[in-house]
Amino acid sequence: MSAALINLIAFIVAISVLVAVHEFGHYIVGRCCGMKVLRFSIGFGKPLWTWIAGEDRTEYCISAIPLGGYVKFLDEREGPVDPADQGRAFNHRPIPARIAVLLAGPAFNFLFALIAYWVLSMQGLPTLRPVIGPVEPDSYAAEAGLLPEELLVAVGDQAVDNWGTALLSILDEMVATGQVPLVVQDNEGDERRVTIHVGDDRTRLTEPGELLTGLGFMPGQPLAIAEWVEAGAAADRAGIRPGDRIISVNGESTVTFGDLAAVIVELPDRTVPIRIVRDGRQETLYVDIAAVATADGVVGRIGVSPRFLRQFGALAAIGESFSRTGRETAFTVRMLWHMVTGQVSIKNISGPISIAKYVGDSARAGFSYVLTVLALISISLGVLNLLPIPILDGGQIVYQSVEWIKGSPMSDRAQMLGQQAGILAILLLMSFAFYNDIARMFSS
Repeated sequence: MSAALINLIAFIVAISVLVAVHEFGHYIVGRCCGMKVLRFSIGFGKPLWTWIAGEDRTEYCISAIPLGGYVKFLDEREGPVDPADQGRAFNHRPIPARIAVLLAGPAFNFLFALIAYWVLSMQGLPTLRPVIGPVEPDSYAAEAGLLPEELLVAVGDQAVDNWGTALLSILDEMVATGQVPLVVQDNEGDERRVTIHVGDDRTRLTEPGELLTGLGFMPGQPLAIAEWVEAGAAADRAGIRPGDRIISVNGESTVTFGDLAAVIVELPDRTVPIRIVRDGRQETLYVDIAAVATADGVVGRIGVSPRFLRQFGALAAIGESFSRTGRETAFTVRMLWHMVTGQVSIKNISGPISIAKYVGDSARAGFSYVLTVLALISISLGVLNLLPIPILDGGQIVYQSVEWIKGSPMSDRAQMLGQQAGILAILLLMSFAFYNDIARMFSS
């Protein structure tokens, strides 16, 4: 199956799932508030499949255009209401109930992200420490004094232990102040502070793919840190713990994990001194290196890995999921605001082509990556739908709030002008998104 077809299928499935979650929020809260639901549709346009059920004879549809969905409530503004259904139309219900229904869609998107991050927190996702790789001469990073093979331990006041957190923190600091304060650690465990200054160049550096290349450094090879230690293996028996940094083996310096592996494989059945850094202090441990038969002969193994897996119990994962959802939501809001103010490039707006590629790539990488991408897209959908644009939930909430304050609905003319302005705003947003998608296709 071609990559393009996988991307398309993954995109349709992902959007359908997230739209179903969003619309189910409107649907279930509307039902709880006593409203009559006429149709629940995943997709727009001509229904491809319809199922009618319940006392209200609600139509449940899968429609032809898989780019959204909707819940249609009984509404007196759209036609006469049967006397038997008096009080069940959307506009007949109290305004707080209507606002609750409108809020429910985005709320369920955030709930989906919470559940996804809860599952991911319990399952864990293998990741690597943020190690500085090659530093370009005459770059912002070189001017700041950043060096290859240093470990990035903090960005501003935020401690970081993986590249995902590090990149978001770097972007946040750069956009906010035009500079990136870092704390890095050398191979001896000593820490120092450096600050990358980018000034007015920060908007360009927010363009897709420009952040690290523009700053002048790339991720490096994993350092010789025992992130995972196999129970009962040579390293475990010698007292090596997860997080220990191995700086030498039998007198040979080991900066990267590749260095460590190259030395260890040559020392099967040997007891050798291994120098480590733990909590900023150096100590020496003696390790009985195991001999393992392979196709290439007998090699040494001690049972450590540079990848770490942070897992939480079911209760602890709840707190972690709330924390992560809150961070991602706040970051999305900040980035949207910075786009409006011109501090972040609008080239970051992605359309269906880019989203399909992201989801397709994650599908090939595995379930955990799919769930991570879906959680991020769900948060984005929740935030976008709360924007005060008339055709979105946020705009409708504004209409209902105005009616609540003034005691009567806004005039038809005012609502029509708002709808037209909202449609124009969405069309502009979609135009930017499709333009960016096409530009990325031709530049890749």
